[in-house]
Amino acid sequence: MLARIAALTERPRSFIRSFKYRRTDSIPNSRRREMDFTDLDSNATKCVNLRLCSVSGCMTEILEIRADRPSFHVVFVPGNPGVITFYKEFVESLFKSLGGMASVSAVGASGHTEKNWEHGKLYSLQEQIDHKIEFIKVQNIEAPLVLVGHSIGSYIALEMLRRLPEKAMYCIGLYPFLALNLQSKKQAVIVKVIMSRVLSTMVTLFVASLSLLPRQVLRLISELSNGKSWSNTAHEACCSHLPQYHTIRNVLYMARTEFIKLSETPDWEFMRENQEKISFLYGIDDHWGPLQMFEEVESNSLFLKSCISGL
Repeated sequence: MLARIAALTERPRSFIRSFKYRRTDSIPNSRRREMDFTDLDSNATKCVNLRLCSVSGCMTEILEIRADRPSFHVVFVPGNPGVITFYKEFVESLFKSLGGMASVSAVGASGHTEKNWEHGKLYSLQEQIDHKIEFIKVQNIEAPLVLVGHSIGSYIALEMLRRLPEKAMYCIGLYPFLALNLQSKKQAVIVKVIMSRVLSTMVTLFVASLSLLPRQVLRLISELSNGKSWSNTAHEACCSHLPQYHTIRNVLYMARTEFIKLSETPDWEFMRENQEKISFLYGIDDHWGPLQMFEEVESNSLFLKSCISGL
């Protein structure tokens, strides 16, 4: 899914324009991903760096590749779970497809780390937004920003655009979660769990108990649950992070605050006023960003309609 998005781009401006409110029908596998980059400049190949960074006193996992002379800086915000190592291949592919002309920083969610750095502290959706804003301030990024978010990260990226109007030149939402999907049975089940202290505690304890299993068993569970199409890195991230008690508690707590906030009507006025700076990419089978939401976004902007009709 994310690798195809990265493969759309070769230059900074074409990168931005290539995201103009498109739909995708499929998710490429790892073999397709390798084929997409056979003709790219080898000079754009760099290893991604995983590091810890203190942001407002919160230890944060960062995936990063720095360009030598960046034209702009891509800041990527993950979905929920915000385990940033899930996105290792995406960060590498994005940097490579941009020809090494832009730096890429992927910022993990507060409290969604492998180690319990924050001693069990829980972070709401608003605190995750504040955390990403603070990251940009702490890093003192000089190049213009392109904000990219996945799922709920798209909502966070939009809020960052709102608060950084002079710094952020573009915002891209990948499979964006911007409002509740009342037609989704999965979301109905999730609501019942996260809004119940008893059920959320039971789920937390069950998932955390999986950490007692051997890593080979955890890997098998991950493959059976998520499919073998996942990369080795994604399976490893699932096994190392999600069974941690502090992580799964933060995942559920953040989800609870997401559902409360996203029960409100999206800020269409803000999106209309900034439509030249915003792009979304939807899939046909994503209950977090369903096609009816795509149509609602479309109906709230004349500019959107004109772009969609040409696809």
